[in-house]
Amino acid sequence: MRSAVIVDVVRTPSGRGKPGGALSAVHPVDLVAGVLTSLLERSGLESRQIDDVLMGCVSQIGDQSLNIARQAVLAAGFDETVPAVTIDRQCGSSQQAAHFAAQGVIAGAYDIVIAAGVESMSRVPLGSSAHGGTVSQGVAHRYPDGLVNQGVSAELIAQRWGFDREELDAFSAESHRRAADAWTRGAFDSQVIPVLAGDADAVAFDETVRAGTTVDSLAGLKSAFRTDALAARFPDLGWRITAGNSSPLTDAASAVLIMSEEKAAELGLTPRARFHSFAVVGDDPMMMLTGPIPATRRILERTGLGVDDLDAYEVNEAFASVPLAWLRELGADPAKLNPWGGAIALGHAVGASGTRLLGTLVSYLEATGGRYGLQTMCEGGGMANATVIERL
Repeated sequence: MRSAVIVDVVRTPSGRGKPGGALSAVHPVDLVAGVLTSLLERSGLESRQIDDVLMGCVSQIGDQSLNIARQAVLAAGFDETVPAVTIDRQCGSSQQAAHFAAQGVIAGAYDIVIAAGVESMSRVPLGSSAHGGTVSQGVAHRYPDGLVNQGVSAELIAQRWGFDREELDAFSAESHRRAADAWTRGAFDSQVIPVLAGDADAVAFDETVRAGTTVDSLAGLKSAFRTDALAARFPDLGWRITAGNSSPLTDAASAVLIMSEEKAAELGLTPRARFHSFAVVGDDPMMMLTGPIPATRRILERTGLGVDDLDAYEVNEAFASVPLAWLRELGADPAKLNPWGGAIALGHAVGASGTRLLGTLVSYLEATGGRYGLQTMCEGGGMANATVIERL
């Protein structure tokens, strides 16, 4: 069977996803076009050699409409013969793009393919693509009390696993500490490309990282999702989820160059990692964010690996309660969980997060000499992807 290998992964810095954020002046098409161009420049490839570009994006409306993947390929100056498609698996969109790309290589449909992701949450607010939509009769019949937003799901997880506010805030402060430390040591230098944002200096660092974050500084923040109606519906919730223990709205793009091992050898390129296994699951749409737990169990069963065989795990920090619940259920080592910080610090540009996490995982395994790494993330509607890679 053919192997699918990772040759390179790049990303932009993370900008705050609100007006005035460091990257808010950059059109999302141009933002992701920059990482596509960078992949070609770094590998010495011509765009005609790319069989396809698969791109994750969640809010496919406004500046992110019209198949943003194709728009980005054209904006990047790729040959017009290069096709592209946009994928929405909610927060796991670009991780799914990487799955489809690698699986296409393994199946022989592709020799060289790019998986990417983008989200400009300052210009296209999260949820805007659902504006004016209604709930179908079938869904309403199955869930007569109605489903809830992700913030309430994060609250339900905190309640079920008994995480108090201090524990959630401590995890969040540690995410910022790890991310700030990684930046100080130059851990992200090889994967982050500066972005020119208007007349200002190039943006070269993650705007979302706050090095001085402490439990005390987070303690004064109020609940982000409590309303009177929700409090009446869920009278026992502690309402512990705040802006401080949630991932921030973010602008960013990322991309990974994937090819067959044979093609890499033919081109004289050195693979950095191999895709080892894939999994995707559905889960309870009310809890919504617990999918990484069964996704991890499924992929470990498929690979025959145990959690202790993994050298690092990137579990997306949509909210602090999500990786904490995963950690407890899997009995995993906290030191291996998001060792360079996670989305609470590095940002969660939803369509771009999958390939961002992949780049962090590859770089961490290289820096530490680890062999196997796991990536998994919760997704809207109650789903999750999981990927195991092997460093080469």
